[in-house]
Amino acid sequence: MVRRPVAWVVAIVLFVEALGIAAVNWFLGVVVDRQDMSLAGLDPDVMSLSSKLGGVVFGLYFALCGLVALLVALRDRPPAGFGRILLVSAAVVHGMLGAFAWGLLGWAEFLFMVVVLGLIVLLLMTYDSPEEPAEPTDAVPDVPGEPVSGPAPTTP
Repeated sequence: MVRRPVAWVVAIVLFVEALGIAAVNWFLGVVVDRQDMSLAGLDPDVMSLSSKLGGVVFGLYFALCGLVALLVALRDRPPAGFGRILLVSAAVVHGMLGAFAWGLLGWAEFLFMVVVLGLIVLLLMTYDSPEEPAEPTDAVPDVPGEPVSGPAPTTP
């Protein structure tokens, strides 16, 4: 079964990504704060604070998505409700980040985003398939003494 290892890998990748996103945005906030320069008339303190706050919020978002993947790995049950919505939104975010990475950063970053996107989609899809096939709905119940509906049998 590939479901649990994929869930573990997704959880680890999302936790590492959460720390990375938060650290990079915090570093950018510190750089803007130390430069003490205005960009198109914006206050440098506001830009620094917004970069740090955005990094923390985005990092917490990825950490929450990683927590959902971790719970899926521990319980070996599909994500449901809000957790499933979080993982689908994380897949969409990685698709968009991959498109931006291709244009702004290069193919290596694009490839990373696509791999993470594929892992999240694989996590969502492996839990969608039922383990036991469903019973057909038009099956005739096998009850003795009950007449069978349908065409009457003919004898030659």
